[in-house]
Amino acid sequence: MTPGKTPKPVEELNLLSSPMQRNSAAKQLTSPVLHGLKLGCKRPYDGSSPIVPPRKILAARKASHNLLSQLQQPRATLVLSDGTRWPGVSFGAELAVSGEVVFNTAMVGYPESLTDPSYRGQILCLTYPLIGNYGVPADTKDDLGLPLYFESGEIHVTALIVSEYSHDACHWNLVHTLSDWLKQHKVPGLYGIDTRALTKHLRERGAMLGKIVPAGADDASVVQIDPNHMNLVAQVSTKEPKLFISHAPPRIGRLGKRMRIVAVDCGIKANIIRYFMSKGVELLLVPWDYDFNKEEFDGLFISNGPGDPTRCETTIQHLREVLGRDAWRHEKPVFGICLGNQLLALAAGCTTFKMKYGNRGANQPCIDTRTARCYITAQNHGFAVEPSSIPDGWAPFFINANDHTNEGLIHKTRPFFSVQFHPEACAGPTDTDFLFEMFLQRVHGEHAEVTVCYKPPAPPVRKVLLLGSGGLSIGQAGEFDYSGSQAIKALKEEGLEVILINPNIASVQTNVDGQGQSPADRVYLMPVTADIVESIIERERPEGIILSMGGQTGLNCGVALEKRGILKKYNVRVLGTQVDAIEATEDRGIFSEKLTEINERIAPSFAVTTVKDALIAAEKIGYPCMIRAAFALGGLGSGLMGSPEELTEMARTALASAPQLLVEKSLKGWKEVEYEVVRDAANNCITVCNMENFDPLGVHTGDSIVIAPSQTLTDEEYHMLRDTAIKVVRHLGIVGECNIQYALDPNSKDYCIIEVNPRLSRSSALASKATGYPLAAVAAKLALGQLLPDLTNSVTQSTTACFEPSLDYIVVKVPRWDLSKFDRVSRQIGSAMKSVGEVMAIGRTFEESLQKALRMTDPAIQGFEPNEFVAETEEDLIQSLEVASDTRIYAVAEALKRGWTVDRIHGYTAIDPWFLWKLKRVTDMRAILKEYTANTLPAATLMQAKKSGFSDQQLASLLGSAELDIRKLRKSMGITPFVKQIDTMAAEFPAATNYLYLTYNGDEHDVIFDEHGTMVIGSGVYRIGSSVEFDWCSVSAIRTLRQLGKKSVMINYNPETVSTDFDECDRLYFEELSLERVLDVYELEGCENAIVSVGGQIPNSLALKMGNTGVNVAGTSPTMIDTAEDRNKFSALCDSVGIDQPAWQMLASKEEALAFCERVGYPCLVRPSYVLSGAAMNVAYTAGELTGYLTEATAVSKEHPVVVSKFIENAREIDVDAVAKDGKVLLKAISEHVENAGVHSGDASLMLPPQTLDPADILKVEEITDKLAAALQITGPFNMQLIAKDGEVKVIECNLRASRSCPFSSKVLGVNFIEVATKAMIGAEIQPMDVKPSKNYVGVKVPMFSFQRLKGADPALGVEMSSTGEVACFGPDRYDAFMKAMLSTGMKLPKKNILVSMQERFFADAVPAVRKLQALGYTIFATEKTSAYLSGQGVESTLLHYAETGSEPCIDEYIQRGDIEMVFMFSNQFSQNILTNYAIRRLAVDYGVPLITNVQVAELLADSLEANKVDISSPASLAGVSLDVRNLHEWYAGEKQ
Repeated sequence: MTPGKTPKPVEELNLLSSPMQRNSAAKQLTSPVLHGLKLGCKRPYDGSSPIVPPRKILAARKASHNLLSQLQQPRATLVLSDGTRWPGVSFGAELAVSGEVVFNTAMVGYPESLTDPSYRGQILCLTYPLIGNYGVPADTKDDLGLPLYFESGEIHVTALIVSEYSHDACHWNLVHTLSDWLKQHKVPGLYGIDTRALTKHLRERGAMLGKIVPAGADDASVVQIDPNHMNLVAQVSTKEPKLFISHAPPRIGRLGKRMRIVAVDCGIKANIIRYFMSKGVELLLVPWDYDFNKEEFDGLFISNGPGDPTRCETTIQHLREVLGRDAWRHEKPVFGICLGNQLLALAAGCTTFKMKYGNRGANQPCIDTRTARCYITAQNHGFAVEPSSIPDGWAPFFINANDHTNEGLIHKTRPFFSVQFHPEACAGPTDTDFLFEMFLQRVHGEHAEVTVCYKPPAPPVRKVLLLGSGGLSIGQAGEFDYSGSQAIKALKEEGLEVILINPNIASVQTNVDGQGQSPADRVYLMPVTADIVESIIERERPEGIILSMGGQTGLNCGVALEKRGILKKYNVRVLGTQVDAIEATEDRGIFSEKLTEINERIAPSFAVTTVKDALIAAEKIGYPCMIRAAFALGGLGSGLMGSPEELTEMARTALASAPQLLVEKSLKGWKEVEYEVVRDAANNCITVCNMENFDPLGVHTGDSIVIAPSQTLTDEEYHMLRDTAIKVVRHLGIVGECNIQYALDPNSKDYCIIEVNPRLSRSSALASKATGYPLAAVAAKLALGQLLPDLTNSVTQSTTACFEPSLDYIVVKVPRWDLSKFDRVSRQIGSAMKSVGEVMAIGRTFEESLQKALRMTDPAIQGFEPNEFVAETEEDLIQSLEVASDTRIYAVAEALKRGWTVDRIHGYTAIDPWFLWKLKRVTDMRAILKEYTANTLPAATLMQAKKSGFSDQQLASLLGSAELDIRKLRKSMGITPFVKQIDTMAAEFPAATNYLYLTYNGDEHDVIFDEHGTMVIGSGVYRIGSSVEFDWCSVSAIRTLRQLGKKSVMINYNPETVSTDFDECDRLYFEELSLERVLDVYELEGCENAIVSVGGQIPNSLALKMGNTGVNVAGTSPTMIDTAEDRNKFSALCDSVGIDQPAWQMLASKEEALAFCERVGYPCLVRPSYVLSGAAMNVAYTAGELTGYLTEATAVSKEHPVVVSKFIENAREIDVDAVAKDGKVLLKAISEHVENAGVHSGDASLMLPPQTLDPADILKVEEITDKLAAALQITGPFNMQLIAKDGEVKVIECNLRASRSCPFSSKVLGVNFIEVATKAMIGAEIQPMDVKPSKNYVGVKVPMFSFQRLKGADPALGVEMSSTGEVACFGPDRYDAFMKAMLSTGMKLPKKNILVSMQERFFADAVPAVRKLQALGYTIFATEKTSAYLSGQGVESTLLHYAETGSEPCIDEYIQRGDIEMVFMFSNQFSQNILTNYAIRRLAVDYGVPLITNVQVAELLADSLEANKVDISSPASLAGVSLDVRNLHEWYAGEKQ
């Protein structure tokens, strides 16, 4: 809870029983169509009626035909006047028609657009590729005679062109499918057309005439109609006057009567009438040519409409008469929209012109010339006013921020104005609906005030402090390296001095050499804590600080700095979102109050600070209920509680780490939707991306499949939530970027706000990569006080950054879990995040994107199919569907495979049926494919399979063929993918973007392949064992190539990475790291070569296959890579060149393995080939354990050998990072593990230079390094692990690629290993470098663990890796560096009490550390045997009993009360208390108590506390304020001196 703020007792809080009840009591919002309100005259408009419509039952309309018949639907062709032909599939009326072909870039609102009279005579191409998802609502009319859900009573477009039609529709409000609706209205529709290519064609050549020609018909038989030569207004205008009288409270005019507005109907949209009715006026609607001058009225409105405005000469003449009236006696205010703007302009003396292709969409940015504010508008017009023709007395009102065309006129002295866009937009945003009120104020004779959000600009800053997020953990991963790196670039562009605090040595942002990019001026590898940050502020004296780029770590630190008065003390300004706004979002109580202030909807809830109050709140709300922790990351401390017992347990553990809980009503099963919002200091506000979760509410968004943009939201729902997002963000005062999450009722328009994240987040990284909008860079510049309209869209490089991207593709994010790596972990997923990474796939159908994404999560996954999911019984399958887990998507595949209906699966999962229908199409396609062989497969079926996202390997499996044979087959049929750009604008504007993806749902490439660059294969998804360090390597490689003047082609699919920033490489392919896709890109680009050794295990695993298919693999040959990866070949090589290694044997049979272990003696190590982070690697101490481990190892290494070797205990482990060229070592770094061998190197703490190794052992390591480099003829980076014991040094393994420790080695030595390796691999001239470790400082790297998030996981360490990240710090000695590194992990040093529990075999080794801690003043608590042994060694301790003994005092109670501040637990699987010890380890983790499970780490910690003279009675001393605070530049400079 926020310091200084005391929450009300639960008993005193008022609980509103439901969002709908709260809403009923709220005032009506200004815009009548916000939240989907449709006004009718029978219901008095008193401002108190609920704006939520009644619930309906979710409706679905399945296509009447199956997938096979859909493949055989009638064809037709769009023929353009320039002769180009665009064949497609018919899904509307099968008629021949003609008209003008135009495009619209809106992503929602097709029913509203199709019924817009302004589209009369036009063939409309929708750029968003998937249309028809939510069907079409009823054509019900209200009591005004207006259609409730449409803009007129009929479809006005001549025909509809889309890329992909959704045959199966789902929405609670649908009545028809789009296909049926088009057929009812006799309107043709075509799908299967590359609408992006068509849009580009129209963009380049202009809107042109075209015709729909059915299959078999002759082009000439279809008469071409040119609507530009027709008076379309006369066709759509009312034929006689109509009077609409509002039942809202009357709006009184000058004469004391209800205002009468005359509206000239040139094709008026129904929503304009609704707006006027909401204002309480009387509206007389008259035909376009009606002489309204003979009527009595208070104000004149001219509507939108189709066609050339000059064809409405009669209307123009009548308008001239109005404008020419006596300005004092008979003046009538005039307001025009769209065509009305053009008609008013013509009447005023302007001229108009036909635009090249017009402005049609929902994201056009328009600047108010009076205030410079920029608004997002919806438009539909092909003509515009010529700015140079505007006469004296008139001025431009709005200007388009993109193409700079005129968007409105306003008279300088008289009440006449008009706009080119639609303030009442439907479809589209209603940000400018205040213009209706402005018009009516002028009708009343009032002067409409102009308000500007203005603050005097703050003094410019010259030095900025940026807080990083620290090491990667679940919920806070590589996305903050991306955001921080982008922020540094943006700040350096503005000429600022940037100070960075971040102990994540593996991040790109902590580079001191930007390799052509501008790095931070000073980098501190230090803990991001208030005490340490204060000491750096005191040294650096920054003028400003940015808190929003460092995740929850940065936010929490910033709040602490503010509360302690540190920022005020040093006169440091918070830039961007202020601390009070951060508190308003993070403190659940304040957040609830803030939303209540603006009548916004949240779930009924209480903010509490005790378990007792949580239980009281839950009783009031009812079970099940949700709890959420304040100031927490990734849903930590949250969950769905079904009983008081569950709540008590969860609340205890949550409050151990968080100051406050929110207990709220459960909305499980509702949809979850997110918006990324950007706001500047002048109140310009945009939503950059909206996303919809595949999983219903109850699964953390980080653990859910996420789709961008949303697929099942109508225009009403989309803009209801968009407008709410903007309203909330403005009210909270956020400046920069934030994320807002909603729960949306799937059966109505009811919604609740879940939370707002006032910072860059994981979702921000996804949104940025999904849209191409550089959120972090923009947010950084907004923090400096710059304004959105003044910033340029960095993708188009010609339009403004104040816009909302239009997507013409579909993005799917799928999380990656590594739960199988943990013993006893729960596989269930819920509101607390568990995933360690995520992937992002791009395609033009949902099926294509989803199948790509699933494969990206793991090379073993083939696509949407059961894969290895098994449910032996129907009950097992039901359980797997009902309970969300890391395998539920595969359970859905299994259910569909068994023939279960979509309705049945929806009933178990609450997943929206639309998604399930799409998945069923994939399952149906699998069944179709199984009917064929590779020799009998028709080309059309193969093409449809590729469009649905089936990979060559997947097809080979279904067809009984081989992957490369399928590749050869489809290429012989001419079936190859097309390269498309992500340009933020749906092809409306040209873009020089290099941000690309491949799809089979297209007909042409967006780029020319003339660069022939070097391919760099990235690291793929973050997982345990492959994380941000490999992205650092990838970025180093592509920056080196750029420095050398070589073009780079990056392939990666991880949205959290710097390597997938569009400005890092020359060509970026957001694509799969599979053989198929690598070959596709390599061949298309004509790449010179490919680098596989910087991205970790996935690229390395592809090397041999790539080499065998003709790819020129740069550096070490694929054959040698295979030799190092194959455990049998590598061990044989070591024997052949005299390199010592532990005794080993390749697994030929279980019996041979057992015999080998009996011969060499246990323990023995089981080592699979081609695996990452020690997957299935285990130490067997008995024959029984060996048998189980062999089964596991062969399961993960099916195609490659498993080796069993002798495990040497109590040996020192050594890491070597090196670079060689042609077998000769150029550069190397030797690091020593703190832990003895037996802990995976990724979980070990490293020291560089080595601190305890014998110099003779180091010489042997160097000799082995040289021998291996020569034997494997290495060119590029490589890494080795070795062990040293009793004067012997043995090699464990060698990886011919970059390693996790590569950034650490590079930054400690001050030489970028990957830069050297890249130069070697591409043949640049480079000589051996005699770089020695510094004698003036030591680098220490320690792991970051996320056990607290992995419910049930045993936090014991072993040979299989379990850490999720790492941090590293420098110090004058290992004690200073280690202490800072441990503090950087978030560990708090104990103030008084330490619990020690040891297995007998560790007694002697551990006693010195315990004795040292006692000497420092710590009170030692111990378990029974440990206490007795310590007593015998003269170390006093207090005995604590295991809970199962029933004796007091009890370990569990002490930990739960917070009386134990650190736990030492040293045991292995031979402990007599295996389960009890596990329970204590787990209890410590759950309650946030630091846990040490390794004796050597405990020894170094005790030594470090002693060496740094830590005073445990001093909070400042425990916070590390006495430690050496120097930046990297200073450490390097000290070495040079």
